[in-house]
Amino acid sequence: MSTSTPTPTPTSEGSPRRALASLTRNPAVFFILRRVVTGFFVLLGATLLMYLLTAWSGDPRQNFESFPPDVRESKIAAVTKILHLDDFVLVRYFRWLGGVSGCVVPGLKCDLGKSLDNTAVTALLGNAITTTLRLVLVALALAVILGVIVGILSALRQYSGFDYTVTFASFLFFSLPIFWVAVLLKEFGAIKFNNWLSSPSIPIWVSVVVGLAVALFLSTVIGGNLKRRAIVFGVSLLAVIAVLQYFSAVNWFARPALGVGLILLLSVLSGLMFTTLISGLAARPVLSSSLITAVVGTVIGVLLAPVLKNPAVSFLFVLALITVAVSFAIGWFVGGEEYRSQSIRAAILTGLFTGGFVLLDRILSNFARFSDKKFGRPIPTVGDSTPNFRGNIWQHFLDTTTSLLLPTIALILISFASYTRYTRASMLEVMNQDYIRTARAKGLTERTVVMRHAFRNALIPLTTVVAYDFAAVLGGAVITENVFGWKGMGTLFITGLKDVNPNVVMAFFLVTATAAVLFNLIADLLYTALDPRIRLQ
Repeated sequence: MSTSTPTPTPTSEGSPRRALASLTRNPAVFFILRRVVTGFFVLLGATLLMYLLTAWSGDPRQNFESFPPDVRESKIAAVTKILHLDDFVLVRYFRWLGGVSGCVVPGLKCDLGKSLDNTAVTALLGNAITTTLRLVLVALALAVILGVIVGILSALRQYSGFDYTVTFASFLFFSLPIFWVAVLLKEFGAIKFNNWLSSPSIPIWVSVVVGLAVALFLSTVIGGNLKRRAIVFGVSLLAVIAVLQYFSAVNWFARPALGVGLILLLSVLSGLMFTTLISGLAARPVLSSSLITAVVGTVIGVLLAPVLKNPAVSFLFVLALITVAVSFAIGWFVGGEEYRSQSIRAAILTGLFTGGFVLLDRILSNFARFSDKKFGRPIPTVGDSTPNFRGNIWQHFLDTTTSLLLPTIALILISFASYTRYTRASMLEVMNQDYIRTARAKGLTERTVVMRHAFRNALIPLTTVVAYDFAAVLGGAVITENVFGWKGMGTLFITGLKDVNPNVVMAFFLVTATAAVLFNLIADLLYTALDPRIRLQ
């Protein structure tokens, strides 16, 4: 009589081991785990070195040497107790490290220590990070978008007038001292501009100069033969002069608004742009989807005007979701079987831009009342907001954006130059590759070659630069923050160094070092998304 041996069931101890083994056999998961472990030890060594350097750089108790004797002794005793200065430096480091572990381990308290005035460093760090993110992330995102677009156009028009103009402007902006740009922006972008807004009028000679600059720029961008450039130059010059003189006559700069006509015009132009980029104007279903979305979005924006006077943020978010849904439906039904995917993308982008123009009209319509509440000085020179400001949602938005305006422009001018040059060089290198020549030989359109084959691979070198910059901006823009009176990470770091405030300095270093490790990992992962030939081994 034979007996069958029962198949052993996996124990609860063996299952996690097998699960972990299967995960580590996945190249991507193993790569991420390896980089996380490596990054942990890099951060550990870096924080130890930085803590030792900070501790040896000076004694915080020296800040109170000039105080009266009775106050000095109490202050020194308090600081010694707060910072544990009687302990050995390594003991202090491991105590600080134990508090930091609470920021990543669930159930433990995140404690980065106290500053000299017995304030929790986590509170100081939270306020500084919020201020810095508002300042630099918007500027960096705009600089990346503008720099990539202009860099691609410059590469596609190599050695043209536009290319030479962009090259000259890039080197000019890159060489400008940031403190000098910031001071000029405060003088002419805030003080003089606020004075001009009290009685805004544009002389005809100013309109002519601006028109010449715009016409020259557009004629170089569009290119073509001499006759085509002359037509673009003349039409652009007359259009700019007419628009500026009209705005000056109706006092538009003091009481701006877009109106239904301008909203529709901008929406149609955005639909034409997205159709050109996605499929080309020859794809009629895609073009029809974009134009229908622009018209429908403008009409809906007019009908919603009464409820958009002071809406809640949640209501605007719901409107955005409805906009995407309606645009998707238009692209689905109008695009047909052949162009459905392209029509949906073009319609959604056009719908979102149309909604943005509708909201921009509401924001501009509130500018006059906002300016009155700011006593006719809507563009501030210092600070990130107006204390105790009261108004509707659009006026609060204007208060935030006007505070961001000048420092954002200062940062964009410097960053835009480098991103333009990086993109141009990368695009030129990619356009000379064999697979680009093969794509052209197969009969693909130039738009398809540029957008689907060249652009994606040209972003790979730029990804490294952008990832590094995103990590670096968390450290704050020290000079820009000081000039415009923002209390961000840069100001926090400088103050910590000046006052020999070790926990504040270490909090700054912890954030920037962690961001550097994290964003470098993200850049490596993005490489595989941009180029399927790259594998995480």
